[in-house]
Amino acid sequence: MRVGGKIVLAAVLLAVVFALCAQPAEEQKPAEKTPIKIGVMIDLSGPLTTYGNSIKNTLEIAKDDINSYLEEKGMPYTVEFYVEDTKVDPKVSLEKVQSLHSKGINLIIGPMGSGEVKNIRGYVQSNKIIIISPSSTALPSLLGFTKPEDKKYIFRFVGTDDLQTDAITAELKDLGIKAVLITYIGNAWGKGLYETIEPKLEAAGIEIKGYVEYPEPPPADFSPFIAELEGQLNDLLQTYDASEVAVVAFSYEEVATMLAQAKDDSPLLNVVWLGCDGTALSDKALEVCDKTSKVRLLSTLFESKGDAYDELAKKYKERGLGDSPYQYALNSYDAAWVLVLSYIEVVKEKGSYDADAMNAKIPEVTEKYSKGEYGVKPVSGYIELNEWNDRASGDYAIYEVTEECNWKTAGVWKFSENKIEWL
Repeated sequence: MRVGGKIVLAAVLLAVVFALCAQPAEEQKPAEKTPIKIGVMIDLSGPLTTYGNSIKNTLEIAKDDINSYLEEKGMPYTVEFYVEDTKVDPKVSLEKVQSLHSKGINLIIGPMGSGEVKNIRGYVQSNKIIIISPSSTALPSLLGFTKPEDKKYIFRFVGTDDLQTDAITAELKDLGIKAVLITYIGNAWGKGLYETIEPKLEAAGIEIKGYVEYPEPPPADFSPFIAELEGQLNDLLQTYDASEVAVVAFSYEEVATMLAQAKDDSPLLNVVWLGCDGTALSDKALEVCDKTSKVRLLSTLFESKGDAYDELAKKYKERGLGDSPYQYALNSYDAAWVLVLSYIEVVKEKGSYDADAMNAKIPEVTEKYSKGEYGVKPVSGYIELNEWNDRASGDYAIYEVTEECNWKTAGVWKFSENKIEWL
């Protein structure tokens, strides 16, 4: 019995030893990954809902792509997005950025509108929150900035109105236009476009007869503004042929209302109209295509695609999100990558997150990302930032309303050449 007891005891002790040796392996857990929290301030229930939803859907793809990349590279991070609906309302936008900041979020994609950016700039700057807007285009001066240092935490990955007015000027020159009338909505965006293009047209030798400003919100009755435009146009037609004159409209979809209310014998319907990103692809313009097609209504829209675009568009379609993401969604996708890669490099160099280091790092990472140095490429093409941290590169598509009542691509203004390729 004693011998048997010793054998039993030895067996028990041996089992315990094996159990203790095995215990650490069984309890080993994967290392905790640090979440990189990014706020997303977009319009999901206001006038830019179509674009806001496209951004939201595209960032879901970005989240999967970035997390797969981080896993593959063995980096101890994950990315998480916190989406907020701003309705493109500057007041709501301020509330949302304050709410996100209270949750410890210091990196934000958005907001979408220039008015929103202007309204949150003080809070963003004082709290050192990094934002990258995918769609705000107003010039820095119209946002209240007088020097680049004041805008150090605010980046924009869309071409500003300075680029768009280069494209519109090129359009006018190619069309042989010698004189223009300009009408615009009386807000910072509309006025800003007018003030930006004015010296460019003068330098190009294109006469500006005058401008007609209408209020925001737009009036239901445009007849007094139409009469003013007709008067200026009749004066120009004393000197120029109708083929040498154009109306430039820095408007939103109310341009359709304006043309709809023009009488059938109005001289305004005998000259070409050039719109902008506020009119491009407007459904309302197609509702009155008998007139918008007659004046052609050529409208510019920032449209820059990179080598990685086709793969993203394929994923977008496979998920049943639509045929392809809109341009602002492409800009947002690239913004997500740049924020994540910049954050990782800053923490690696500094030991912890630092907003000022992040501010300095983003332009550097944006350039490297644009060149494909991280093994991934931008979906919105090469991103070059200027001293204001705004995108200073990118092409503009030129859309035209056809007699068949649809929008077609009429050409592309190439940033690198300052030249239009007409299709």
